Order: sequence, then structure tokens, then C-alpha cells
Amino acid sequence: MGRRNAPRRTTPTAEKTSQLRIIGGEWRGRRVSFTPVPGLRPTPDRVRETLFNWLQPYITGAHCLDLFSGSGALGLEALSRGAETVTFIDQEPSVVRQLRNNLQLLKCNKAEVVQDSVLNWLENRCAGQEQQYDIIFMDPPFHKDLAAPCCELLERQGLLAAEAVIYVETESELRDSIAPAHWHPHRQKEAGQVRYQLFIREDQA
Repeated sequence: MGRRNAPRRTTPTAEKTSQLRIIGGEWRGRRVSFTPVPGLRPTPDRVRETLFNWLQPYITGAHCLDLFSGSGALGLEALSRGAETVTFIDQEPSVVRQLRNNLQLLKCNKAEVVQDSVLNWLENRCAGQEQQYDIIFMDPPFHKDLAAPCCELLERQGLLAAEAVIYVETESELRDSIAPAHWHPHRQKEAGQVRYQLFIREDQA
């Protein structure tokens, strides 16, 4: 008999990728790939430019935490501009693989990429026993009510330096308070459907 009904052989295909451009610092102009998984929204160039203008006094030598890393645009930009370390957290395996590939491509050994859900990772930190972070980047999926719980966990788990700077992107229609009272709003803007805010934490010691 012929093989008319035999399953067709397929060859694995590479994951589809898109590209973003690092806009400042050591890697200015370099393009890196990211995996366009559903819901992933790389922070636009003009928003990144504004954000890192805000962060200029804080970025050099900072220990950064990039939650819901996605494309890695914010953490990579921070490294390019002089951050000491970045910890990337994302639960999507293809995203994590691509972030690790990008760091290897850039010959960067100052970053860690962790595959985990952000809430799980935050909930399992031990207060006072982990790295404290100077700058937090947080760009959670829209309409999932994740920003406020993440802010609360960052504080409760002792992950923030005394005067940490926290950047949060949310949907523009979200008007509820997301931050503890001693996180003071420093800068805020809206661009299309995105509201982006920068908070500075007041040391309570």
C-alpha cells in the first residue's frame, strides 16, 4: 500500500520575532529581537525617551527590576544607560529565551532573567534577605488589576531601596490609586491608551 494516509513530516520553524531599537547609551541604535506574544506592548520610543529623561539622575549604578519584562525594552535601555544590574521577570518561555539571547548578543553579564509569574515571584521573596532595588519597571497586562497588588508586594517583601523610584504603565482609564501613601507621584503622562507614572518612595526608617 502507498503512504497516502501517512502523517506529513514537518520541520520545526523558528519563532517569529519583531524588533525594537535601543535609543540611548552604550548600545544606542542597536536593534534587538523580541517575541510578539499576545498582549505584549513594547514601550514606544517616545515614551522611553521621556521616561529615561526622568530617570537620568537615578540610573547610573542602579539595581533595577523589570517586572512583566516582555520585549525587555526598559531593562535593556537601563543597562545601556549605565544601570549596574537588571533582573527581568516574565512567565512566557519564548520571551525568556529571547531575552537571554539578546543579553548574549549584547555581551552583557549584568542581568538575570527569571521565568515565573510576577505575583508568584514577588510572593516568594523573603523580606530582608534579597537584593533591594533602586528602580522598578512595571508594565502589567491591561485590565488584569495587577498593578496595585504588585506595588503592595514590592513594599511588603522589602524589595525596595530606601528611596526607590518606581515606574508603572497602566491603561489610561484606570484612575484608582495603585501605590502606597508614601510613594509620592513624581511625574505622569498619557499617550493614547497608556498612562505612565513615576513614583519616588519616601524612606520610612
